[in-house]
Amino acid sequence: MASAWLGAIMALFAFAVAASASGELWKTEDLKNVHIAGKVLCQDCSQGWNYWAHAAIPLKGSKVAVTCIDARRRVVYYGSDETDDKGNFDLPVELHRYSGDPAKNIRPEDCSVRLVSSPDAACNVMTNFGGGRSGVGLVRPSHVYPGRVKYTVGPFFFTSPMCEEPDTNE
Repeated sequence: MASAWLGAIMALFAFAVAASASGELWKTEDLKNVHIAGKVLCQDCSQGWNYWAHAAIPLKGSKVAVTCIDARRRVVYYGSDETDDKGNFDLPVELHRYSGDPAKNIRPEDCSVRLVSSPDAACNVMTNFGGGRSGVGLVRPSHVYPGRVKYTVGPFFFTSPMCEEPDTNE
């Protein structure tokens, strides 16, 4: 009985070590690029709270952008993508853009993703649900595969102009 417990504890320890090692795989220097993915939806505030909270529809053709900065807060990368029919986007970001100077390589944690525009005039007001208007930083990857690391952000939301709150700070 004692040996069974010892074996189970050893197996659990080995699993924990392997899981923590694979969780840090995304920090290796060999990584060439990362993918940033997410979804953009349209919320309708005119139908009541339940519809607004649970019936958002995908917004095809919305533009999202990723901006990466260096240690001196200068923009070193800017890329954008448009959403597909399901409101999904996938932005590949090349990390080793400057082969001669490793200090200029892009670090995912120095990147931010935000909404840019909506093609739908009836749903073109950015909201900050999910950080879409102000931008959201990349913290930890959602998927780590050999040779591919993916960060998932959002979902981001647009809403209709009638739902926009007036700016009372002016």
